[in-house]
Amino acid sequence: MSYQIIKSGESQSFPQTHTFLQAAQPLGKGLVLIGSEAGTAWQDKATCVKGLPFVAIELGMECLGEHIGDDDGAPNVVGFARFRLGDADPTQLIELVKKNYTDPASLDAARQAFEASGLTVVVCNDFPGRILNRLVRPYYNAALRRLDEGLASAADMDKTLCLGLGYPEGPISLLNRTGLHHHFVASQALYEALGQEPYAPARRARVSWAQQNRSKNDSTT
Repeated sequence: MSYQIIKSGESQSFPQTHTFLQAAQPLGKGLVLIGSEAGTAWQDKATCVKGLPFVAIELGMECLGEHIGDDDGAPNVVGFARFRLGDADPTQLIELVKKNYTDPASLDAARQAFEASGLTVVVCNDFPGRILNRLVRPYYNAALRRLDEGLASAADMDKTLCLGLGYPEGPISLLNRTGLHHHFVASQALYEALGQEPYAPARRARVSWAQQNRSKNDSTT
């Protein structure tokens, strides 16, 4: 399935060149909106894309419904995000988001477009944070809280999880390496959207975010 790409703002899913970007065509049949302002770009295009095989909107932590609503007026529109943890490179995983009224043919066309570039696609319904963030953010918060409580040192906690569960890297090391302040932003967004305590950012994440903002402010003065 051919597709064209419109970029609006910085893309978290495709911050660098990728086969998926290179395969886009100016007159492609489908439309992929990427970047932090992809939802705004959709609003500008909403009236002229109804006949397209599929439209894919890059999402942050928000629901697809925030852009297209919860009625059945946009059955050919899906959301997507390529999972990326903080400053790490994006993974090859694409989480494709559908509504209960999404046209199966449009969902399949979008899946084929991503998979043709070597990406792996999973499909989920329209919830804040999709699958991975919903599953891993409480786990990261729990690890950080146990560290705050003094259960063990960061090194011993990470070693225990790596040796006991076979993880390639412990959660504390992983968050520090990829940017603990990024975890705060993601977890806080889920907490505000869902109101569930496991998503409330741990103290260490909040402190890291505050320090990051202070450093940015100092550098601009």
